[in-house]
Amino acid sequence: MTFNDDARLDTSEVLGGSGGGGGGLRPGGMVIGGGGGILGIIVLLLYMFLGGGGTPGGDGGSVPGSGGVNPFDASQITGGGQNANTQLFAHCKTGADANRDDNCRIVGTVNSVQAFWREELPRYGKQWKPTKTVLYRGTTQSACGTASNQVGPFYCPLDKRIYMDSSFFDILTRQFGGSSGALAQMYVVAHEYGHALQDQLGLLNRAQQDPAGPESGGVRVELMADCLAGMWVQHAAQTKDSGGRTLLKEPSQEQIQDALAAAAAVGDDNIMKKTSGRVFPEKFTHGTSEQRQRWFMTGYRAQDINACNTFNAQP
Repeated sequence: MTFNDDARLDTSEVLGGSGGGGGGLRPGGMVIGGGGGILGIIVLLLYMFLGGGGTPGGDGGSVPGSGGVNPFDASQITGGGQNANTQLFAHCKTGADANRDDNCRIVGTVNSVQAFWREELPRYGKQWKPTKTVLYRGTTQSACGTASNQVGPFYCPLDKRIYMDSSFFDILTRQFGGSSGALAQMYVVAHEYGHALQDQLGLLNRAQQDPAGPESGGVRVELMADCLAGMWVQHAAQTKDSGGRTLLKEPSQEQIQDALAAAAAVGDDNIMKKTSGRVFPEKFTHGTSEQRQRWFMTGYRAQDINACNTFNAQP
């Protein structure tokens, strides 16, 4: 998608990563309790191998899982520092900056996604809780463990933040055949904000309770995040900056195809083929390429958030 050149970006919604912070690591560098991450499966697969379209659910006046209990308590935890690596996005002022710079595009997408959910959730009696993205290069610490481009972008429910190294987009394109188009990158950001929404609705913990397998809670949580990303894309051109200027133009069909290419690239089956040459459905955690594309388009066409209820549908 293309930003309107005169739209204003709000960098207060983004933090710079730092080298400090807490959080332990599992073997292989996996983050603990994170929101899946759109490509976190890479680390899980390497650890294992080295030995170490849905039916809408509910009615239009309810949100799936809105009565759930979130087991994570972030009240005593802080994440990446605000002052480190801010040079990555300090120059991001306008939509024109977002159109020519990956880091500024992340900032603008964060602004748009949050603006959408702020407007959308009151339809269901809910309020969006602002969620910051930590933008870094190399590594940084989250309350869920070390963030790096080897893990990929992820949402950490322990500190309620999204962690993203913009160099991840190069990995997505070079190693896994994803598109380098702007909407492909923006889809990744919107997917992680889908996890933040799931956390706010008490759904995210289902991925931890039933983490792997073709119909597991882990897969359903990931596909729901894809669907929620699609919902944002459908409405992104109506989101506005703090001054009331429209942030984005309507997506073209070519741009939608870029997003679908990214969704296919991060399918479990595609990643397994590229990392091991074989597919292990019992180890699926994110869904196949076909499923990820289908649920993205389900969200893109949805008129109600309940269309993204993957727990009431065949994944």
